[in-house]
Amino acid sequence: MDDEKPSLLYKVKPIGDRLPAVKRPEGHVHFRTKMMWVAVILVLYFVMSNVYVWGLDQSESLDIFAQYRTIMAGASGTILQLGIGPIVTASIIMQLFVGAKIIKLDLSNRKDKACYQSVLKLLVIVMIFVEAIPQVFGYLVPSDTFTDTFGSVGAKLLIILQLFVGSYLVFLFDEVISKWGIGSGISLFIAAGVSQAVFTGALNWYAVDNSSAMSLSNPPAGTIPKAIYVLMNTNSADMANGGYEMIFLGQPNPLIALIGTIVIFLIVVYLESSRIELPISHGNVRGARGKYPIKLMYASNIPVILMSALLANISMVCLLLYTNDFLSGIPFLGGNASIGFYEDGSTTASSGLAWYLSTPSGLTDWLLPILNPSSYGNDHTVLQNICHVAIYMAVMVLGSIMFAKFWVETTNLGAESVAKNIQRSGMQIPGFRREPRVLKRVLDRYIPTITILSGALIGLLAACADMIGTTGNATGTGLLLTVGIIIRFYEALGREQMMEMNPMMRGFFGGEE
Repeated sequence: MDDEKPSLLYKVKPIGDRLPAVKRPEGHVHFRTKMMWVAVILVLYFVMSNVYVWGLDQSESLDIFAQYRTIMAGASGTILQLGIGPIVTASIIMQLFVGAKIIKLDLSNRKDKACYQSVLKLLVIVMIFVEAIPQVFGYLVPSDTFTDTFGSVGAKLLIILQLFVGSYLVFLFDEVISKWGIGSGISLFIAAGVSQAVFTGALNWYAVDNSSAMSLSNPPAGTIPKAIYVLMNTNSADMANGGYEMIFLGQPNPLIALIGTIVIFLIVVYLESSRIELPISHGNVRGARGKYPIKLMYASNIPVILMSALLANISMVCLLLYTNDFLSGIPFLGGNASIGFYEDGSTTASSGLAWYLSTPSGLTDWLLPILNPSSYGNDHTVLQNICHVAIYMAVMVLGSIMFAKFWVETTNLGAESVAKNIQRSGMQIPGFRREPRVLKRVLDRYIPTITILSGALIGLLAACADMIGTTGNATGTGLLLTVGIIIRFYEALGREQMMEMNPMMRGFFGGEE
């Protein structure tokens, strides 16, 4: 970057530098220490997901992120109500501004990257309040006792303070894992929440309604216990007259969702193993050869996380515009059913633009209303249901491609950055000069194309997974992300162990010297 014309963000950087942050280790962090921090942070995350907001009336409050709860890595009614939403939203804003060159920062430059991280930290705090205030003043209702003690405004401010503490701790947890642990904290939080939801959804043996006795009309909530209970308490005639439908399609946790979960898992594992391997050799050590893998899923699962978070924020804005007392009075936008129509007590759009952008939750939400609208109708025509599916898939694919390109460039995974890393580690591609510009031209044949393809694939897979449905209401996107996260975490463990045994490999993998 030109030192004579630094980015205007450098004027904001001193504020971000004064905020609480996790110090980066000065030297190499041993593998056991990294694993310890990962375990400690995950335990703290689960503990916080069970710390409920003090003074909140759970029965009167609405969760406006209900359909995105697993992706947001939060827990409704707890201090993790906002989850990773503010962090991801801030990242989206920064990536868009950097990618569009509105913010002139070169993220391969150490000083510019430090400025980027510092401003991002400040923006996360802003987004915490941007997401917390509308929820607290519109949908998170303080209890009467809490209101009587602190007053209406005071009670709401105390709830906002609790949400701020929870959200900022999540941000610090993410920093601890990225600096002192392995992988990404955000990704691990999503995987932990989704895994818990899938496990519970598959094996929960409690009745759907715990206040009533277990029966065929109130079977176990888990997929496997429900199937066993129905089979043991019905005869062949009853099975043919609705038993199979209850097992395969009956909510919650139909068997088709468990089958879809397994299929999605196998597809993602296969795609994650597909790669192009470029031969590389060491310029100064004869016989030292290896391969540089360019995976088919090169952009990782981050693009679909960003896209899902964007759709969640769009859903929140549409809900506020239709139901909030103040915002619903805005001319044209407020209370406009074309933007989003919401029934009383519901946080999911019933029609309008928000409905077309909402996530189809399983086959019973879209396929059966298309095939048999008389029995499975959802108050929408066949054409509207088809358009819903087509629009949602198109938005997920195109949005994931856009974020994949931004993500690759902002995380130094572009051709130029990879070429510099290969050259810096002493490696080269046989038959080509050991020069970053030459290596970049070779990598340009693969990385830009594979970035677009990986973004499209991850977006398409996420959309298809949502439409098939998953057990535990984990959402298809959440399951897709979790499988990719677990695979990449396993690979990261392998790299860390390799760097532990071979310190010279740290420079090549970007580890600490």
